[in-house]
Amino acid sequence: MMRILLAEDDPVTRENVSEIMSSEGYEVLAAENGAEAVELWNSNAVDLVLLDIMMPNKSGYDVCRHIRKTDPAVSVMFVSAKTEELDVVLGLELGADDFLRKPFGKHELLARVRALLRRGSSESESLKFHFAGWTVWVKELRARRGEVEIDLTPREVRILDLLLKRAGEVISRDELLNQCWGMDYFPESRTLDQHISNLRKKVGIETIETVRGAGYRILGSR
Repeated sequence: MMRILLAEDDPVTRENVSEIMSSEGYEVLAAENGAEAVELWNSNAVDLVLLDIMMPNKSGYDVCRHIRKTDPAVSVMFVSAKTEELDVVLGLELGADDFLRKPFGKHELLARVRALLRRGSSESESLKFHFAGWTVWVKELRARRGEVEIDLTPREVRILDLLLKRAGEVISRDELLNQCWGMDYFPESRTLDQHISNLRKKVGIETIETVRGAGYRILGSR
């Protein structure tokens, strides 16, 4: 049985999400604040983490930082009423794989959870790859070019890997979402655009081209 760590200080939301996940066969470890979430994380193996942002004792951001120090690969999704672009950007830059805005529907929540839990099966098997002067170490989630070294999220590595496997081709938004998130992911989500924006900031704005109305392609090669 897959285990989900849920950190949510609102008792109604926490109970509702726990019931939805349990009804689908997931085991849920529920925390009512950030400190409790860290304790549960430290003492249990989990497959997915769902984090609110504004919580007592420790924020969701703090919990995410702690998790990424100990496990760079586990799936993390923020579920929050904080919907400003800055909130989403910070969450993704801390290493979250997705950001779900409140209020949300049951089916969208489940679709995103299923997509995140499937991501392990689509991880690249290569240990490292190269493009545009960068060397990317897949398992270590880092890249280096010359004296510059950067950290990458698991999702960013998968996006780069897919774009590079099809270097020169335009890959549609739908295909990127399907391949890097899962078939149940909602194509209208802006999460992909935010991940592409973050990647451009890290590896160079000139490396990933937006082909308006068609998708994205990478200009570097392996």
